[in-house]
Amino acid sequence: MRVALTGGSTGIGASIVQKLSSTNHDVIVFDVSEPAEGASQWIKTDLSDPASIARAIEQADGTFDALINNAGLPPREGLTEMILKVNYYGFRAFLEGFEQKLSAGASIVNTASRAGAMWQQNIEQVKALMATDIDGMAAFLADHEIDATRAYNLSKEAVIVYTMSQTERMIQKGFRMNAVSPAAVSTGILDDFTRAFGEKVAKNIARAGRPGHPEEIADIILFLTSPQSAWIKGQDITIDGGMSAMGMTDMMGLNNPA
Repeated sequence: MRVALTGGSTGIGASIVQKLSSTNHDVIVFDVSEPAEGASQWIKTDLSDPASIARAIEQADGTFDALINNAGLPPREGLTEMILKVNYYGFRAFLEGFEQKLSAGASIVNTASRAGAMWQQNIEQVKALMATDIDGMAAFLADHEIDATRAYNLSKEAVIVYTMSQTERMIQKGFRMNAVSPAAVSTGILDDFTRAFGEKVAKNIARAGRPGHPEEIADIILFLTSPQSAWIKGQDITIDGGMSAMGMTDMMGLNNPA
């Protein structure tokens, strides 16, 4: 299998590189930083820059069996515009530009986040973002009074909605696309989520028993690229050690640990 991966230098992406290379698959990494050891090729790519995205796609030779859109920025103060540029606009531009490189039957997997779980409640703002091009992003941010944390949540809501909304188009093109939504993964950016979301993160980790491991998220992503998942299309799969289930049952008054 020949796989294209955005964001392969640390965390979940680095685990994907290691797992693919250890099973003799080729993984070509598109990232602004040098990828983890095991990548077959690195094509330096700045997902905040449309010109860099176009150059990177042009440099990618041959066809690919899978595309994993994993790159993203965390909810960090001072990065509001960059978060949307990378997590939504760059993600979408790379994906749509890269479709020409995908072989028949290819799988696309998009890394979203449990932080995007409120997409239904925020659907009008999500649709407004999706209807706004990158040149109008600054005005959009001002009009909607969006800070870094909301920019992150909104970007991941948009990834989930985009994934679902493209299901029929992907089927018609002979591809399939899904998203995964991890929560509280033990990577170098976990502290960013703790600062952004406060005590809620610590509480969820305590209830689940531990944060997730990057390797566990990578396993699900790679399953979604495999033939064994061929009938899974247009889904967002939450990977959070039971955090969503516990939160939902709390709201319904059903949670009974005893």
